[in-house]
Amino acid sequence: MEKFVAEIVGTMILILLGDGVVANVVLGKTKGQASGWIVITTGWAMAVAMAVYAVGRISGAHINPAVTIALAAVGKFPWSDVPLYIIGQFIGAFIGAVLVWLAYYSHFAETDNPALKLAVFSTAPNIRSYGLNLLTEIIGTFMLVFGVLAIGANKLADGLAPLLVAFLVWAIGLSLGGPTGYAINPARDLGPRIAHAVLPIPGKGDSDWGYAWVPVVGPIIGGLIGAFVFTALFPA
Repeated sequence: MEKFVAEIVGTMILILLGDGVVANVVLGKTKGQASGWIVITTGWAMAVAMAVYAVGRISGAHINPAVTIALAAVGKFPWSDVPLYIIGQFIGAFIGAVLVWLAYYSHFAETDNPALKLAVFSTAPNIRSYGLNLLTEIIGTFMLVFGVLAIGANKLADGLAPLLVAFLVWAIGLSLGGPTGYAINPARDLGPRIAHAVLPIPGKGDSDWGYAWVPVVGPIIGGLIGAFVFTALFPA
């Protein structure tokens, strides 16, 4: 149960700070309105660092079903713990999204564009092409899991690894985030998307369920490929 709670808390922190920076940039009349992609990618990177520092020593801070499934697939995590971790991650993501909604409650009413309101919670492609969007998410999550395993394989001080994972996520956002917004995490996208669907947000529009499968399926595939490629190239 301690690991379950840790995954809830870690994923909640990830979404609170990650979706929070998006809200600050895209919603109306915020202090950070229109401050741009660099701010968003930096905020997400720091969100990852804080989440991993908070719960890494307890659960390993997967905070991402794609990571959990990939690690289990290559024998680095027990399959018996996978369901509990994933449930915790989705619960944490939903809670984090609700907290962002509360923090920016007044600013949703000051935003006319429903797409911007949805962007606070979940990702969407700038050019909608499901096959290419899926491929982008596969590539991004491949790099995430490959990079996490590479960082873990090095003899690094324990306190440095979370910061390096944050740099990895920052690099993915800057380099690969443009086409789809780099979900690279099924819980990060689907949990807040459910929150968007159920919360009383004025003028929010629909939750774009037609696209919702892409940031779930793509990261799982990409994570599996990243884990298998790394362990094949660099067996322990």
